[in-house]
Amino acid sequence: MRKRRFRWVILFMILLGLAGLGYYISEASTRVIFGLRDDFAHAVPYQKVPPGIPGIRAQDCGTCHQEIYEEWKTSYHAKAYEDPFFQAYWKKDKNIWICLNCHSPLENQQPWIIHGLEDGNIKKPIKSQNLRYDPEFQLEGITCAACHVRDGVIEGPYEDSVAPHPTRYSPRFRSTDICFTCHQVPSGPFQFYNGGPCSTFPEFVQGPYSKKGYICQSCHMPEVTRPVATNGPVREGRRHLWKGGHFPEMIKQAVSVELVADPSEFKSGQNVKFILKFNNAGAGHKIPTGDPDRYFSISFTVKDQQGRVVSSQEDTMGRWIMWKPIIVELYDNRLSPQQVREYVFNVKIPRDGSLQTLHVQVQYHILTEKAYKRLQTRYGLTQEVPHVFTIYEKEISLSKDSKWQETKGEMRETFKSCAG
Repeated sequence: MRKRRFRWVILFMILLGLAGLGYYISEASTRVIFGLRDDFAHAVPYQKVPPGIPGIRAQDCGTCHQEIYEEWKTSYHAKAYEDPFFQAYWKKDKNIWICLNCHSPLENQQPWIIHGLEDGNIKKPIKSQNLRYDPEFQLEGITCAACHVRDGVIEGPYEDSVAPHPTRYSPRFRSTDICFTCHQVPSGPFQFYNGGPCSTFPEFVQGPYSKKGYICQSCHMPEVTRPVATNGPVREGRRHLWKGGHFPEMIKQAVSVELVADPSEFKSGQNVKFILKFNNAGAGHKIPTGDPDRYFSISFTVKDQQGRVVSSQEDTMGRWIMWKPIIVELYDNRLSPQQVREYVFNVKIPRDGSLQTLHVQVQYHILTEKAYKRLQTRYGLTQEVPHVFTIYEKEISLSKDSKWQETKGEMRETFKSCAG
């Protein structure tokens, strides 16, 4: 009898422990895919308008800094709050407050002031209404003032600025420090990432280009020589573009794609090996980087003259993550800077002399089609937003007596490297 009671007590304790663990995991992980770090746990404090200028809206800055303003307007920094992808993902995450600290980072742009967290729980903020909240200013996302206005002073990369407003030199504009806050999001409890959900910054710091003196701005804010302000002196500065994964031209600058055939002369019934060499030639971080949903697909497809698929092969490059009940990074086969990977596809030249066609394609995906449709049907992604880009595509005729050398110049294609 005592043994039976003891067994029931043990069973009850196990069940109670599992229930408690399940509750804790749910509280720790549901809808929160990152942890907190002091530097982005709060909005940038409220900023007053520096003397000498009418305001700190982007258009106020554009009065004198016209070219920079026009560049900013085309950037994803300007769209950081209104971006349809962000709005859909944010709705999916129940509009959790912390996202605004990167997507509209000034206290001036946020409807609430966060004073702390209940029991340290990121989902239970202690907040009050922000009486100085400017909803139109929020729409500007990562606006000029988010980086340049501090304590009534305009900060920048020059020590000798002459302007109608107070100025101050800050070394963070000539380093990666200014990018760190939002491009290295840490993991939280029961989240087992290799680098967090956005690990671009540590990938860069650990890579070869940072050791050579490159900074994030080397690629994402290209150098330009021009007056910073109207009628100002000509200076060496940078364009305010911050192009990244949403721009196909930036992906093509980051990677090198080369296709070769062995043997190069095709004969009836012969086995031919096609090798696609994929090189992270220009990015200072892994590719793809940023949002874990991003990935590359590499496909080989052989079709006959009637368009029927004879053979095919597809590979992917990205991160695979289990999101529930806890977050675990299962697999990561992305390319580090200067790393090369070969994708091999074997095909047989038809013996009967018929024509077959090999289609080779490399695509960059912002997210999967399934995830894209889910954002549309459940989370308010109401407009068509580009989410897949073809960065390399070739068709090769497979027939006897074809010679690879005849089309080598057309098919062997290497994209320009940005950092390299």
